[in-house]
Amino acid sequence: MITAALLHLGADREPVLRAMASVVKEPLIEEAERNGIRALRVRTRAEAVPRTLGEVRERMKTADAPVPAVAMAERVIARLHRAEEAVHGEVVHFHEVGADDAIADIIGACTALHLLDARHVAVLPIALGGGLIVGSHGTLPVPAPATAAILSASHLQGYPGPKDGELLTPTGAALLAEFATLPASQVPPGEVLGVGYGAGTRETGTMPNLLRVFLMETGEVEQDRVEILETSVDDVTPEVIAHALTRLMDAGARDASAIPSVMKKGRSGHLLRVISEPALTGPLALILAEELGTLGIRVIPSVHRLIASRRVVKVPVIIGRETREVSVKVGSLGDRIISVKPEFEEARAWAEARGIPVREVLRRAEEAAWQVISREGNHGG
Repeated sequence: MITAALLHLGADREPVLRAMASVVKEPLIEEAERNGIRALRVRTRAEAVPRTLGEVRERMKTADAPVPAVAMAERVIARLHRAEEAVHGEVVHFHEVGADDAIADIIGACTALHLLDARHVAVLPIALGGGLIVGSHGTLPVPAPATAAILSASHLQGYPGPKDGELLTPTGAALLAEFATLPASQVPPGEVLGVGYGAGTRETGTMPNLLRVFLMETGEVEQDRVEILETSVDDVTPEVIAHALTRLMDAGARDASAIPSVMKKGRSGHLLRVISEPALTGPLALILAEELGTLGIRVIPSVHRLIASRRVVKVPVIIGRETREVSVKVGSLGDRIISVKPEFEEARAWAEARGIPVREVLRRAEEAAWQVISREGNHGG
């Protein structure tokens, strides 16, 4: 339902299908109707094959998806794994995370969310359902124990009902827990840019079995809290530092940098600084320790951060006789445009195809973007 809702909202269908097909098989996307509401439904067409955590991770390595989406999917799988172990003890072949349909759902949803480029995600209180369900571990109460474990380790809110049956699966809970970056109570007023509906398999009578998602633009300065991790090293090669920075960014760090420094006794070294969401501080600190062998990591907690609102616009760029649309990120504070930045990879690909410097494509794209902004009436850059 989550993947279907994000696709219905406007996520690019082709990359999502490609990502899902690369780990399982080509899914089927079809239109559905629930209580007169048009929606999308995704059928993974996967077999119910239980797998080990190692097998699932190997499959994720083959995913044809953006690196941040794969990293997010791996964190979702880790949430599911921790929940199953908390409930059942050591798991050899575990079910919710190990089933192929769950693997496809996870990489599909993470890819779709990444493509929408939403700055924050807020999840409203979730209907959990009620009664009993029959699963691989026998008859269990709703929510399933693994779902309850994921909820207890997150900041998501839920409520019983409004009818019997499972309304939130462990996979859905793990995805929503990973996606959520902002409490629903802190969402500022804004313009609704789009609405998407994802349909579930079951027909539920008077209540439509749908997930609804909104895409909003608040037009305000956003605020959140991050933590800063720091450690100093003087016995690590530049190649190892570069690899550590890559691992940190792939694992979800907001930013990671290495700053040259002079350490005790005049030795040259580096200060490693990582900007992290509070929930990722532990995993990112572990990466620092593993890669750098550092014995101490400073954590500066809950740093208040102001973020300029941003949007991505497609602008037509003309070079020679060729016209292409290039994605440009536009950052603003209130009504004031403070940054216009073309997407580098798109510019690089075009520059290589034409045999011209990439900075020429970037310059043309920025000029075209300012022309689009001026026509919209947004001045003040």
